[in-house]
Amino acid sequence: MALFASRITPVMQSSVALYLVVAFSVAVVYFVRYFCAGAVARSRSTAVRGAKAGSKGSLSLEPYVYPVPEAYPDWSIETTKPLPYRAFRYGPKYHVTMGLRTVSPEAWIELDNDFPKFHAKKADRLANRLEKHVYTDPIAWDAAIELLDELVRYLPQRYPTLYRRMPVGIDNLWSGESFNVVQRPLAEDPMAICARLVQDDLALMVEGEDGRYYLRAGSILLAGFWRLQDKLGMPLEDIHTTGEVPQYREKLHRGMANFFTRLRCGQTYCRNNYFIQVDDDLAWSESIGCEDGDLVSWSTAEKDRAVEHHWFRSERQSLRRLPKSKAVAFTIRTYFHPVTELAQEDYVPGRLASAVRSWGDDVAKYKGREKYGRVLCEYLDREHQKQLDQGLDMSKEDEVRAYPF
Repeated sequence: MALFASRITPVMQSSVALYLVVAFSVAVVYFVRYFCAGAVARSRSTAVRGAKAGSKGSLSLEPYVYPVPEAYPDWSIETTKPLPYRAFRYGPKYHVTMGLRTVSPEAWIELDNDFPKFHAKKADRLANRLEKHVYTDPIAWDAAIELLDELVRYLPQRYPTLYRRMPVGIDNLWSGESFNVVQRPLAEDPMAICARLVQDDLALMVEGEDGRYYLRAGSILLAGFWRLQDKLGMPLEDIHTTGEVPQYREKLHRGMANFFTRLRCGQTYCRNNYFIQVDDDLAWSESIGCEDGDLVSWSTAEKDRAVEHHWFRSERQSLRRLPKSKAVAFTIRTYFHPVTELAQEDYVPGRLASAVRSWGDDVAKYKGREKYGRVLCEYLDREHQKQLDQGLDMSKEDEVRAYPF
């Protein structure tokens, strides 16, 4: 070993040293590049997963921007009728499901020639009962502002004959109202302004530290059967269980909780439901009790009222995640028609009678069937038979309608 070392000249020693330095430097460069590239990739992956899930705590890329909607074809405040949602199916069995379906983002809000009626009803309740129907928790203030901004951006594009975008906000061309959405403080609660712009009731669900979603803001003016004050601050599951929604724990809770967690920006979902109401008040069904009373229940309703008092109440609900706050915006659009009007449509009386009879005991109790079921079904059966006598071809029903219409 010593003999071999004695043969290494100074020049050779310098060359070896230089080689080792270069090799070490190259190794360091490659290590740094690999480590940094991996870190960036992991960061991007985390950010993308967070953006998809709507997580508040993840790294974030630029917030998603919903596409500018096309104008609703030939929309008119005089002639555009409410869409004919008839979200009931033939029996013999009624299935309790979430019933969610995807829709295009441009179909987020639906307006029609009932807008003046809804607008007037909302304006009256905002003037006289504001504190009972509108609230924004400070936790949800930024989300409420974001919802308002989204509506201001969306509505003039979707309904240009009704709304005009202005430098400081939005003008209603029909009512003459102007809404300044950039001034601070705002003229009123942002959820109240949102309520004046659309026919829907609106709610904001905000994720808590425990990962559950809580009702933190709302403008609930036309709900018919439930009150904002009873649900504010509740997590999603308590909102439904305190309302005694049939089979919520068994069939809906897990799926709904997962849906809220996984809902991504850019997705818009809708669902429909239906009820029978035995009075004609769009805002609150007095038949189940006084709106400001302690007892709200079908037990207070008059039994077997004439069918002229029966109204079909259907909701078209939408859900989408707001890109900045990550809150879930929940809209509830009510469609409200006399049953006697509905029964004149082909196929409807037979299908509705079958649907009402298909409810299990829990669903029947929830929907109050004991109070109106006999009168309603007898009437629908007669109207269905009239249609058959006039030659209605039952085999063609699927050719002229598709759920939820």
